Amino acid sequence: MYFSNPREGKLQKGKLPLVLQEAKAETFQFNEHSFQTYIWEGNDTKILLVHGWESNAARWENLIPYLKKSGSTIIAIDAPAHGLSSGKEFSIPQYAEFIHKTAEIHQPQYIIGHSIGGKTCLYYHYTYPNDSIKKMVILGAPCDFKIILSNYVNILNLNSKLAKDLENQYINNFKQKLEEFSAQRFVSNSKIEGLIAHDSEDTVVSVNEGKKIAQAWQNSHFIETKGLGHSLHDDKLYQEVYAFLFNG
Repeated sequence: MYFSNPREGKLQKGKLPLVLQEAKAETFQFNEHSFQTYIWEGNDTKILLVHGWESNAARWENLIPYLKKSGSTIIAIDAPAHGLSSGKEFSIPQYAEFIHKTAEIHQPQYIIGHSIGGKTCLYYHYTYPNDSIKKMVILGAPCDFKIILSNYVNILNLNSKLAKDLENQYINNFKQKLEEFSAQRFVSNSKIEGLIAHDSEDTVVSVNEGKKIAQAWQNSHFIETKGLGHSLHDDKLYQEVYAFLFNG
């Protein structure tokens, strides 16, 4: 839940990827931070895109053309300490505040989140219930926080003492046990429709994490892909996401 500086994912304002140059950029102040949003303007149907760790809003480049076919307005955000958003640290609660602020302004009906961004979407909807949200798509997301912590420890090759320090930092900051910060808990009473996609060969977040979320989320549908890895970039999957949002 709490991480140090992301090693990747930052952007330079004068060197934005083309997909973000095509959008209208808006920067909002929230507490002591500024966070970046990008808007591809369309009709009154609005879709919010929430990227994962060490990424930014440009990760949606391949999905956006599919969503544009619906005529919807598409909104993507940069997470804390990612893209053009300010900060040096990332946490799910802070990211959820960014989502909450954006949702207050734009009132999206649909949210799509990838990886830790997907878990943040579930935490957001649990923490800030919002009747405007009708459907949510969760891609390659972890269920248990212990999985996130373990991945982070492995990525940075941290020793056991530093790993324990991270766990204690979480407990001290958020006053809850790791087991309580579970996506299963966040979705157990959710009434909105969900689509969960996870790849059987995901080496970053096990497919079992997605299955656990699906088991707890009564009004959800689970898709298991093969060979897409953690990124889940795939035309067929994007078509299924489109059908879930607009044909169901």
